[in-house]
Amino acid sequence: MLAIGPTILVGRLLRAIVTLWLAVSAVFLALRTIPGDAADALMGQQMSAEGVALLRRQMGLDQPLIVQYASFMGDVLRGDLGLSLALGKPVSELILQVAPFTAVVVIGSLLIGAGIGVPLGIAAAKRRNSVVDVLARIFSLTGLVIPGFVIGILLMIPFSVWLGWFPVVGGGDIRDPPSLAYFGVLPCLAGGLGMAAYLTRLTRSIVLDLLREDFVRTARAKGASEAVVFYKHVLRNALVPIVTLLGLYAVVMIGDSIAIEIVFSRPGFGRLIMGGIAQRDYTVLQSVLLVYVLIAIAINFLVDLLYVWIDPRIQLTT
Repeated sequence: MLAIGPTILVGRLLRAIVTLWLAVSAVFLALRTIPGDAADALMGQQMSAEGVALLRRQMGLDQPLIVQYASFMGDVLRGDLGLSLALGKPVSELILQVAPFTAVVVIGSLLIGAGIGVPLGIAAAKRRNSVVDVLARIFSLTGLVIPGFVIGILLMIPFSVWLGWFPVVGGGDIRDPPSLAYFGVLPCLAGGLGMAAYLTRLTRSIVLDLLREDFVRTARAKGASEAVVFYKHVLRNALVPIVTLLGLYAVVMIGDSIAIEIVFSRPGFGRLIMGGIAQRDYTVLQSVLLVYVLIAIAINFLVDLLYVWIDPRIQLTT
């Protein structure tokens, strides 16, 4: 059982609310400081000034900034994300349509990254200066300098263009999980291999440091087997920084998935954001970024819970 008191939970909830409010307010102000608005983007250069002014009034963009802000925050508190200024559809509906495609990339990338990076880092540390260690370091250094979207292009050329094993574009059928998985193989590899490079380097470094610690030497001197020394003393202590990086990378991966989705023309959050930027669709951009902040807050809280589960000696604070 995780011993987390109500005071800590209330404190974390209040901090999450303040963080969410500050992030949403910053996004609201930032979007309205960019030149042009949705009316200009929709009507283009050919429309008369009177027509643009009429559309701006219909969208409520002629209201003072404080009035727009109050209206926006009121809608957020009611759980109403509003209508897309460009498409006229509920933003919540648009988000629900594309969320599964982005979830496939993010979750798949995390599973691949952790599944490759942690075991490879452990193997490299346990066989320091061996062929495995050299290859692991080459892999980690290569993955650190190549962005995920570039890895996606490099994977697409042989496996999609030359061999035709995987589709070049698209996200699959949302009602067909095997289709989603099939279309997500290359995008997930593009995100996961970069993460695996980070995890390989971090895991190797942490395990090497722990193997030199006094408590490890003491356990060996007491006759503990290498398996007990490693799994009970080394790996358990290594999990906290590894989980920390996993949490941080999960948040980063949500942002990186935008570029990967654009490369593979997937119907995810990336397409929503690019369309919102091109059309100055404030409601879409604000809502998608709001979802991002909520996910980041949830991930950070989950990581804190994992700390306590891995090592009960860790005490959470408000």
